Amino acid sequence: MRRVRYESTGGPLFLEEVPVPEPGPGELLVRAEAIGVTLPVVRKVTEAAGPIPLGGEIAGEVVAAGQEVTGFRVGERVTGLCFGHGYADYAVLREEMASPVPDAASAVDAVALVRSGLVALGALDAARPEPGEAVLVTAAASGVGHLAVRLAKARGAGRVVGAVSDPAKAGFVRALGADEVIGYDALASVEPVDCVLDAVGGELLTPALAALAPGGRLVAYSSGGGTVQAHDLLVGAKSVTGFQLARIARGRPEVYGRWRRELWRLFAEGTLKPCVHGEFGLAEAARAHGVIESRSNLGKVVLRP
Repeated sequence: MRRVRYESTGGPLFLEEVPVPEPGPGELLVRAEAIGVTLPVVRKVTEAAGPIPLGGEIAGEVVAAGQEVTGFRVGERVTGLCFGHGYADYAVLREEMASPVPDAASAVDAVALVRSGLVALGALDAARPEPGEAVLVTAAASGVGHLAVRLAKARGAGRVVGAVSDPAKAGFVRALGADEVIGYDALASVEPVDCVLDAVGGELLTPALAALAPGGRLVAYSSGGGTVQAHDLLVGAKSVTGFQLARIARGRPEVYGRWRRELWRLFAEGTLKPCVHGEFGLAEAARAHGVIESRSNLGKVVLRP
């Protein structure tokens, strides 16, 4: 089978031929039909000390199941998080990371919705918005951000503000239901909000925190880092919470499962439809990463084996 790999920090990415893996106990072997490209994986290629497996969300058909697998059978369609080599024709998926793909959904729908939607929904839950409160979403045109905008509206936010890196993305974000779209340079002057879902971090963290009203909550789910001054929290009785989906998936499977069911319910109702920026072949993985690095995507970037 084909697999995307790299040998040193920064790449380049290349295809190699390797044997199809065997699923171990509690694992599924999935013939991949769609693979999600995420900023954390892109950053690992450019920043990690050495080569790592390119994992992430995958969707496809179960072609083999290891011992101790009880919830899935060969021939079923699944999606889930792969912590090993996911940029490949076949990938191994832990059973607890997998969820069924409904008949009405495509593999591309699944990778655009589930992992990104779980992050968006989890971050929103961590922010604890009350009905009618204002929510600001940074990277609002991204794979996670565009779903966070829609979820905030669906859950009764009184005002949703989308923050974007490029004014050209404003129309896309407004079409998602955002009441207001601003550039990152306008964060300091935005009308205060009750919650911030921050996917950017770094230098943007301070102005994002300043955009909070007294008592406001910021949820950081970015791999971009950043430093928060305790004084900034004390003055406005503000709070910052870090959110990591993997911790929920591994430590609170009942919550992970409830969120997945909610996403598919909203999808079936037509309330939550993911947007796909583009689809690339495995051999075009470097191009797909380039789209993410340039922050030019509107919605999800997907690889198709």
